[in-house]
Amino acid sequence: MGVGNVGDSLPNDVNELRERLSSLSGQELFALIIVLGIAILLLDLVRRLVMGELAPGRLWRYLWNGLVDSLYIALAAIGLSMTYSILRFANFSHGDLVTTGAFSGWAVAWLIGGWGVYSVGELVLFSPTPAGPTGGELGMDVLASPVAILVGLVMAALLTIAVALAIDRLVYRRMRDAGGIALLIASVGVALALRYLIGVFWTVESHSATASSPILTDLPGWVPVQRINLHELTLVAIAIALIAGLHLLLQYTKLGKAMRAMADNKDLALITGIPTERVIFATWTIGAGLAGVAGYLIVLDRGQFSINIGWFLLLLIFAAVILGGIGSIYGALVGSLVIGITINVSLIWIPSDMNEIAAFTLMILILIVKPDGLLGGVETA
Repeated sequence: MGVGNVGDSLPNDVNELRERLSSLSGQELFALIIVLGIAILLLDLVRRLVMGELAPGRLWRYLWNGLVDSLYIALAAIGLSMTYSILRFANFSHGDLVTTGAFSGWAVAWLIGGWGVYSVGELVLFSPTPAGPTGGELGMDVLASPVAILVGLVMAALLTIAVALAIDRLVYRRMRDAGGIALLIASVGVALALRYLIGVFWTVESHSATASSPILTDLPGWVPVQRINLHELTLVAIAIALIAGLHLLLQYTKLGKAMRAMADNKDLALITGIPTERVIFATWTIGAGLAGVAGYLIVLDRGQFSINIGWFLLLLIFAAVILGGIGSIYGALVGSLVIGITINVSLIWIPSDMNEIAAFTLMILILIVKPDGLLGGVETA
């Protein structure tokens, strides 16, 4: 090929590229800008690793923390998405079901761990007096008190389910045909009532619930870190097991098929004889149980909690549900992973008090390109 031919081909390539760009819609062009921005950040990440500005262990820690945060967000988000897909309303009291699981589950764990040492009142009410117990004194960690923590986990789910079913019976069942807006407003009232009932019973003070987490240091050489927090590892193992179990239930059981059918078309489900009230009962049971477990595991990870723990988490839960696609359980999982990992990995470039802003900014950018969410807004379980 001669020099002239090469010179002639360059304007043609430029013109072709210009034509392709001009043919893109505004939404497609915006998506291209987002992809280019992510590519630039990834290149900068590689540069930092190569130049030694970012240690591989630090990056791994960010990714691990992102996974931990993603999983407890996912447990709560899946429950919220199930409620929406079956009952068709945004349940703003879902965050306070998370709080219910945190308080009730750890009250039971403390009761078992401190039985015979402190009074029942001091243990169940997390007595804040100087002579009262603390999580450290009770040995609330997965090695020192495994039975207490396991029983507390189960009771967090069961007691949260009981509260959710009572709320449904007293409030939501009576408003089943009132429409999504009326139910949404009712759920805000339920959230406030539940939160302050918890505050009246347990006080509004923050509580330190656990002892310091045991650290596993004797690790094989192929593990990319030198130490593992056993509370975080326990959270990850339990959350993955519950998510896998829910997947099996939805895909391979009669109940799961009925739930998916009702999520697709409630009227058709009624015509075909699917017992809708049983499906609604199962939805509340599973969704509330996951929310209660999420609250309990958050405390296991963070070590302390207050009556606002679920309310503050609610925005991230909704963000994960919307980002993944409202009504899609698998979308809620994907959205949670994006939110949790973005919050933590963004610390490479921005201060810690701005990391949630990065997650919400990414969510907004993605929704501009895909308004129905990452999984296309599939409104099925």
